[in-house]
Amino acid sequence: MNLELTGEEVAFREEMRKFFTTEFSPELRARAAGFGKLTREDIVAGQQILNAHGLAVPHWPVEWGGKDWTPVQRHIYSEEMQLASVPNPLPFNVSMVGPVIAAFGSQEQKEKFLPATANADIWWCQGFSEPEAGSDLASLKTAAVRDGADYIVNGQKTWTTLAQHAEWIFCLVRTDASAQKRQAGISFLLIDLATPGITIRPIKLIDGSVEVNEVFFDNVRVPAENLVGEENKGWDYAKFLLGNERTGVTRVGFSKTLVATAKEKAREVRVGTGTLLEDPLFAARLAELENELLALDLTQLRVVASSTDGKPNPASSLLKLRGSELQQAATELLMDVAGPDSLPVDIADIDSPEWAQQAAPRYLNYRKVSIYSGSSEVQRSIIASSILGL
Repeated sequence: MNLELTGEEVAFREEMRKFFTTEFSPELRARAAGFGKLTREDIVAGQQILNAHGLAVPHWPVEWGGKDWTPVQRHIYSEEMQLASVPNPLPFNVSMVGPVIAAFGSQEQKEKFLPATANADIWWCQGFSEPEAGSDLASLKTAAVRDGADYIVNGQKTWTTLAQHAEWIFCLVRTDASAQKRQAGISFLLIDLATPGITIRPIKLIDGSVEVNEVFFDNVRVPAENLVGEENKGWDYAKFLLGNERTGVTRVGFSKTLVATAKEKAREVRVGTGTLLEDPLFAARLAELENELLALDLTQLRVVASSTDGKPNPASSLLKLRGSELQQAATELLMDVAGPDSLPVDIADIDSPEWAQQAAPRYLNYRKVSIYSGSSEVQRSIIASSILGL
């Protein structure tokens, strides 16, 4: 197939490139690129700029703020955003719960939640994983028992990303403990985190940050009107959500920016009589990673261009798997360029640049990408069965 962009697509790319590089301040983009620390306020402000221009949720239905774009245009939009180091819209909002509510929610739920979700007026978090239900998500135990006009929720979620910032959580809960098939007894419930009986406990990560949390539910009363779709159909909605999520986690543009930064900084590192960039071993490593990113970029474009029916493509597992590996390789490369300056110290007056101080924590943090949205092992199993037919 022809992987060259059409004239209209090239013009669209230039439009997106100009927008991202002029509507967002250089300071915000620098923090998003890792030359500082991105705050909750930065993420919300970035999404609200996008939403003000009708660009926060282009993949949603048009009536709820979406754009009637082709898959290739959506791909260009995402890649140019990453290349410009614009903060990504909050994925829990725009790529996870928003599309589920738009597809399966009631009219009342759509009107209540979708505009606020698109504008980041509500910060959502995801309540899927549990201490004994990670990749084997269907074994979840958090229970929701109907009591009149409410559900009573008891249980625990874990690895809940950025729950410390969230106002609402979308949860998979077990509503039929007697179902013969575990997946058949699960429902999709929206829960206000200000409800009595909810406790959020932070988990400190290896990079020193608090990004994930445990969330405990102790006789939490949730209005039954917050059930999305039909009771015991939550597994179908979760598969829909994960299919949308995995197509967006390749992050080729993000990896390209890391490699470009490593290349730029390597020119400044002296090695012998030359620079690190001139070192043959480093140059070969850099070239190999750039070629791998090019191959993944073309593969992603080929998958996107062939995805005309809007259905999740099994090839998204391949993109997620390889995208995770290359993100990790890019963070490792940048950390190696930073050398001893990559050791995090959090001292204001230290004589090492902030990009270097962020390199080691980001390398450590990005061990997560081969686990979330389905671990690499799970992706290999999907590829083996759904693509290779093994």
